[in-house]
Amino acid sequence: MSQAKSGDTVHVHYTGKLDDGSVFDTSEGRDPLAFQLGKGMVVPGFEKAVTGMEVGEKKTVTFPSDEAYGPRLSQLTFTVPRENLPQGYDPQEGEMLRMETKDGRQMDVLVTSSDESSVQLDANHPLAGHDLTFDVELVKID
Repeated sequence: MSQAKSGDTVHVHYTGKLDDGSVFDTSEGRDPLAFQLGKGMVVPGFEKAVTGMEVGEKKTVTFPSDEAYGPRLSQLTFTVPRENLPQGYDPQEGEMLRMETKDGRQMDVLVTSSDESSVQLDANHPLAGHDLTFDVELVKID
């Protein structure tokens, strides 16, 4: 049997979990995830886990945040004066917003808190700083 290698398009079923066992994503009930190894289409730890697997093989892997979405960066948390928000808009804690940067790029941010004069936002990926565990099954190699 052949093993998955760089350049192969692989199809995998997966369930991703945090340290506390909570599931943050799964392909259960959907088509397998398809991606090409070696192209950086998934986080490095996931790609490493799939590389070398054979069709039908299942395994559980855990990798550190550095091989996933990286560490949480304090410079990605910031405060915005309420006067910079659209008039009448009242952001709620836990709400996701899409912002445009000065150079025109889109960025998703999480409202972490707010008061009468400002809103605190976090642009870190929601899984940044987390070690991740995946149950992986290699279904097919193209």
